[in-house]
Amino acid sequence: MKWVIPIALLMIVGSLGSALYFMMKDKGGSSRMVHSLMLRIGLSIILFLGILIAHYFGVLEATGVRVGTK
Repeated sequence: MKWVIPIALLMIVGSLGSALYFMMKDKGGSSRMVHSLMLRIGLSIILFLGILIAHYFGVLEATGVRVGTK
């Protein structure tokens, strides 16, 4: 899991970058941008569900750092 999450995040950012590239290059002439954005959404959902499942089975553990409290 130490390497899976950063690789998935890089793939999500890469898909977002390819959507930007297709938006600038195609000027709305093709659906490649839409497919790149759909891929990004799918990867994000899979990453989120993977983190939830890994936490449920104990592969990932909470650090115990409390957010917003002093």
